[in-house]
Amino acid sequence: QVQLVESGGGLVQTGDSLKLSCAASRGTFSRYAMGWFRQAPGKEREFVAGISWSGGSTDYADSVKGRFTISRDNAQNTVYLQMNSLRPDDTAVYYCAARPIRTTPHESDYNYWGQGTQVTVSS
Repeated sequence: QVQLVESGGGLVQTGDSLKLSCAASRGTFSRYAMGWFRQAPGKEREFVAGISWSGGSTDYADSVKGRFTISRDNAQNTVYLQMNSLRPDDTAVYYCAARPIRTTPHESDYNYWGQGTQVTVSS
């Protein structure tokens, strides 16, 4: 069973950058596709970005394309989310999640979840 722990959240201003990390333990990290999701207050959790087990395939929500970059380091059992040009509507709790092999944008497809890290973007 994979355990996931996110870090790197915080309070930033509009236009700033932030890099989230998600460290995995217990399980073979390289077998899992990884996704980042977020949940803003009063809203449903939504897909942000995903990366395949090898890192060769990535996917992004339209709202973050060109601003966010997902990457992974299988040697370090870690997936990252580089967030640039942050906006107030990026404010949310960000979660990483794992599922076998291929990434999908559907949260119900993911087997393992982290506890989340808060990102707050002030205007």
